[in-house]
Amino acid sequence: MVNGMLLVNSVALPDVFQKVVEAKKLIATGIAKTASEASRMCGISRSAYYKYKDYVFEYTSPIGQTVSLQAALRDKAGVLSQFLQVLYSSKANLLTVNQGLPVNGIASFSVSFRIEEFDSESLLESLAEIDGVISVKQIHG
Repeated sequence: MVNGMLLVNSVALPDVFQKVVEAKKLIATGIAKTASEASRMCGISRSAYYKYKDYVFEYTSPIGQTVSLQAALRDKAGVLSQFLQVLYSSKANLLTVNQGLPVNGIASFSVSFRIEEFDSESLLESLAEIDGVISVKQIHG
């Protein structure tokens, strides 16, 4: 195999790999300030941390469905806020939000989000009812 990627259950690997992932989390969250401190907290040598840190990553499966919507919104205060509030109320986890500059009083808008329970018809209907939403359609998910 030439520099390929493998997805391997961590129980089949030496403990050092899981400890490197733990050390990286400690540094990322600020619990550990240095690689030395994180390594010590996880029970591995600093050299083991540096040897594997760029090659070991935790895989987390996304929960829910990823959905992308495209909309045309009137250039009016509060429209985008109401749109995002409906998504928030639906327990959507926003991934990307893009809004173009308004042209002739209308701004193009797109949003991608992850959501566990998704009733597209109901959500699209709720968004379309917002005063100032000209159109909304699902483009992915």
